[in-house]
Amino acid sequence: MDLSQLYDPALDEYVPEAMDFLSKFSFVSAAPDLSTPEGRAQARDLESLGGGILAASFLDDVDTRTYLGAAGDELELRVFAPEGPTRALYLDIHGGGFFMGHPKMGDVSNRAMARKHQIAVVSAQYRLAPEHPWPAGPEDCEAAALWVLGPGRDEFGSVPLLIGGGSAGANLAATTLVRMRDRHDAAGEFIGANLVYGVFDLSGTPSQISLGNVEFREMYVGDHDTKGRQHPDISPLYAELNDLCPALFTVGTYDYLYDDSLFMAARWRAAGNPAELAVYPASPHGFTVFPTKMTKAANNRTNAWLAGILDG
Repeated sequence: MDLSQLYDPALDEYVPEAMDFLSKFSFVSAAPDLSTPEGRAQARDLESLGGGILAASFLDDVDTRTYLGAAGDELELRVFAPEGPTRALYLDIHGGGFFMGHPKMGDVSNRAMARKHQIAVVSAQYRLAPEHPWPAGPEDCEAAALWVLGPGRDEFGSVPLLIGGGSAGANLAATTLVRMRDRHDAAGEFIGANLVYGVFDLSGTPSQISLGNVEFREMYVGDHDTKGRQHPDISPLYAELNDLCPALFTVGTYDYLYDDSLFMAARWRAAGNPAELAVYPASPHGFTVFPTKMTKAANNRTNAWLAGILDG
């Protein structure tokens, strides 16, 4: 990880197209009032999220299962199996600010990943804030990881494990790895973590501060003060990160979580774990679903990293 060169200068070629796309793309028409059930329902309408760009990625023909969450309720798993032998099992944790989102958000990319890398991808549902604030999300993701470690391996074989997620999902993937190390002595079962524009400090990195008091933080951690939000299970930037797997951190320079990935990648490596930091210019939060050459470059980098992990 070379912090002296934050991104490949060759990516500058794709900046004009990325900027043109951003100038024409409407992210939201009006921010709903998340303090009300009606406002949260509006925000959770995945068919309209991001101008409908995500809805095109939802698939109907998906193998769905259930697992028991930490509270004993049945939560959904969406399973994408490769044709032929399985090389690894990948646990995908969706994003959505801890208060919205669903595993189906990753259907297209997860199916493509399963086919390209000959791995089984399992995308897990977890309970959402504010109805279920911290620690509900991490507890469910821990339970999902134990499902992958147990029934998942029973089905797909005793293969290595991978984990990944975007935004809040990257936070939950990191906290899940720490929990698997500390509670189950199982961090060594994971060979790679794909952490995409994650939020790793709920007390607010400099790039987050411009957002002010963001409601997703309030819903997830309630009345915790700044120090309380630095609890390692809330903000994994403050966790002991030793003895974890190699990780790829992906983020764009226009992302309000930009600093989170820079800081977390540095701490991940300082703890003795291999870490790669992939930065993309003119790219905001969520850019990995855009139909641009910049997005293609990011996906190619992720695929190359996964291939290296699997072959290594």
